[in-house]
Amino acid sequence: MSFTTGARAGTRTPPHIATLILLSGMGALSMNVFLPSLPGMARDFGVEYGTMQLSVSAYLATSAMVQLLVGPLSDRWGRRPVMLAALAVFLLATLGTILAPSFGWFLAFRMVQAAITTGLVLSRAVVRDMVAGDAAASRIGYVTMGMSVVPMLAPMLGGLIDEAWGWRAVFYLLGAAGLAMFALVWTDMGETAAGGGTSLRTQVANYPVLARSVPFWGYALAATFGSGTFFAYVGGAPFVGEQVFHMTPAEVGYWFAAPSVGYMAGNYVSGRWSVRFGINRMIVTGAVLTVLALVLVVLADAAGLHQPIVFFGTVAVVGLGNGMVLPNANAGMMGVIPRLAGTASGLGGAMAVGGGAAMAAVAGAWLTPGAGAMPLLVIMLVSATASLLAVAAIIPRSPRARPDRQRSAD
Repeated sequence: MSFTTGARAGTRTPPHIATLILLSGMGALSMNVFLPSLPGMARDFGVEYGTMQLSVSAYLATSAMVQLLVGPLSDRWGRRPVMLAALAVFLLATLGTILAPSFGWFLAFRMVQAAITTGLVLSRAVVRDMVAGDAAASRIGYVTMGMSVVPMLAPMLGGLIDEAWGWRAVFYLLGAAGLAMFALVWTDMGETAAGGGTSLRTQVANYPVLARSVPFWGYALAATFGSGTFFAYVGGAPFVGEQVFHMTPAEVGYWFAAPSVGYMAGNYVSGRWSVRFGINRMIVTGAVLTVLALVLVVLADAAGLHQPIVFFGTVAVVGLGNGMVLPNANAGMMGVIPRLAGTASGLGGAMAVGGGAAMAAVAGAWLTPGAGAMPLLVIMLVSATASLLAVAAIIPRSPRARPDRQRSAD
């Protein structure tokens, strides 16, 4: 399956959708595959486990900055050269993590590894270069559906590799995957930005237009708070599993896949139905589904129904709702000003990662022994409700959600 286009592709053909799925998945692989190795890495470097966790939070913070920068760079210089440069940086940083003599050096190289987040930003931007509006949401849904498998499998794979060959072998795996991805992008990813890119001066001149666009902020905030619901879960679910349900780490890991399963299903729904029903209707449906599921589980928890199937089953429905919200919201924000699709994708991605990390931090601060699951559920419900309210800024202006028709913004 590949995109079809005319002169936009230049001398090379646009990438196959499988290439975009793999590019998106590389970021998820880099984020998740080494998580089981954190205790052993802390011992090797002689630091506390909490200090070792900086390799997660600092990576997320750097990822937000990367997403903010690579969009404008790709609008100016093109998708292909920016993606190849990011992969080259990722490969060098991965080599640095393997050879790092101390935790400080490892953390520095780990933060540079966040360059691979470029793949997530540009895979969406490439889709938006090739197809418009609801069709873009459909393609993005398929891209992120494939990506959602990685968080389910990567920790298991990383744990097996660590047990057999040690934690550095996990980063050898990342290096091999990055090298293969570089070769694939070199051979398959032609340029898709119209006219080879937009000048930085032109982008700066258009930033106020983007900033004044109510639809852009509606889509971006819907995605940000939708992601915040999930990141709050990531920050609090291990605590709930251990303190409330008295699970072992292995049991928590088993249940932890629930949102990924739901998210993959939601991505499939987006890919299958966004063209028919329009991106706004898909966002509303997903947001309402998420809020209703969380309201029900809050009521169940208040009534004393503390069961893993209730909590994690609800999170699977939350994942389903997010799988409908995020691809469509991403397509919407990139369609407001098509020539700044990369910039919009990067800004929206940075907001989602930064806001999600903040929600995870809030969840960690509010969850204390004896508090139960209620603080986490309330945080998730507040974030999901904010995502739904953000949609209210979109609907009156574009009932069928075809932002490409808003020519005044372009």
